[in-house]
Amino acid sequence: MELAEAKLKFIEAWGKLGSEWGINRTMAQVHALLLVSPEALTTEEVMAELSISRGNANMTLRDLIDWGLVEKQHKTGERKEYFYAEKDTWIIARRVAEERKKRELDPVIKILGQLTEVKGDKKDSAYKAFHSSVTDISRLANNVNKTLDTMLKAEENWFFGSIFKIFK
Repeated sequence: MELAEAKLKFIEAWGKLGSEWGINRTMAQVHALLLVSPEALTTEEVMAELSISRGNANMTLRDLIDWGLVEKQHKTGERKEYFYAEKDTWIIARRVAEERKKRELDPVIKILGQLTEVKGDKKDSAYKAFHSSVTDISRLANNVNKTLDTMLKAEENWFFGSIFKIFK
């Protein structure tokens, strides 16, 4: 397989993986393109490589910047903006986890916290079933949150060393 074909295959696979994780496919594909590009790319280069519209490219690049996965760069004497992806996979994983935690887990934990405070007759089977389920899910979500916080604060070597110890 030649480099050009491998690059397209990676971009396609990263896009599919991203969409399975709930991330827009185009966003994942643009990220993949920038990941494997040795130099920062312009919006026009991203558009040409992926055959996407200017609006889609601009919106996607802005989202990637918001997620902390891409940075905008300027070159002296040029008016064009260039975009460069963070290449360190540990930093990428942490930023994606932070963003997903902020967008998905934190709001659920807040709602579950409110729902565990619902008052009712402890002898009522409907109340008991509701309260038991919500409390268990809340406990699980909070444990996931603590584990994620530990991962986000950890250094790569410590984290993977701890994981490998668990599986020994």
